[in-house]
Amino acid sequence: MRYALGAMAGLVALGLASLVLWDGGTPTDSSQPTTIALAVLGDSSSHSYQDSLSFPPGSADRGGAFRARTFQWTEVLARLRGNELNLGPWVRWGRSNQMTWLRDLVGLHAGRTPRKEDYLYNFANSGATCKNLMGGPLQRYPQAPRLVELMDHAPGRWRNGVVVIRIGNNDWSAVLDDQARDPKAPKVRAAAAYCVEQIAAAIRLIHAAHPETRILLVGVDNQVNDPEVFDRYRPTLGNIQTAFDGFNAQMRELTSADARTAFFDLGDWFRDRWGPRGSDATPVFRSVTIDGKLRVTNTVGDEPNNVEVADHHGGLVVNALWAQSLVGRLREAFDLPLTPNSDEEVARFIAAP
Repeated sequence: MRYALGAMAGLVALGLASLVLWDGGTPTDSSQPTTIALAVLGDSSSHSYQDSLSFPPGSADRGGAFRARTFQWTEVLARLRGNELNLGPWVRWGRSNQMTWLRDLVGLHAGRTPRKEDYLYNFANSGATCKNLMGGPLQRYPQAPRLVELMDHAPGRWRNGVVVIRIGNNDWSAVLDDQARDPKAPKVRAAAAYCVEQIAAAIRLIHAAHPETRILLVGVDNQVNDPEVFDRYRPTLGNIQTAFDGFNAQMRELTSADARTAFFDLGDWFRDRWGPRGSDATPVFRSVTIDGKLRVTNTVGDEPNNVEVADHHGGLVVNALWAQSLVGRLREAFDLPLTPNSDEEVARFIAAP
């Protein structure tokens, strides 16, 4: 028995030593400290499309045959304002959930989960829901605690930094049928309350460690604009809109009393460009024309003239226009010294071969 216990203790010690030695090498950021660090917590709307680990070359994901020129909004920012906004180096980094759980258990830095190819400070991952912001003992991929661990490596960089939180779409779309039946249904209220609670906890966690960091909270997509639901929910569109307005108001309230936080209303942003539905709920959206040539409609397809790519994520034009507006919102909300993206600059980027 004594020998068995000794052997077991030896195996445990060997395992702990392996955890300590195998840390995957947290990448370093050698960029100029004068740039504004920008981190992201979120879901597939913020997970870089050019991640070849998650979306292998030749797959139908994120633009299919057009993926080499289909960029998500952080990829647009890095290309157009990489000299002012620092998302970190483009790296293959991260660990399996099992390994990070073990490292957490023994008090070691866990790093990013899951492993992906993305900017160092982008912790968004496809499929994430609000539970993935803070995580828990049995929950996968806690984003906010892992990001704060990384921020702690260079606290000076984050005194002028920004964290964008854009999450909740997966939680909200999961209760779309409930919204259609009753905008105040228990499942609808519970989904909104849980996301607000988790977002508030993430904001508190970040500011407890980095009190000067700004946080921009982005509202969820308004499901009534999704081409997938153009006809399915037409009779109950008013209920869905009421539920959306209520959830949006709760998220806006999170940022109302603190100058370090601000809100970006994604529903208003989309309506200002593609317009609302018709008075009888018909999907009569406007088109957006880029440089007088490319006419972009609220349709689905991998070609850049569609709002969504075939796998129902934002297309190139949506992401480029939103990145442009994001820069404007950061300037407005936090008085950051960022150069506005002109319409001509955005048009050239979209048209580039």
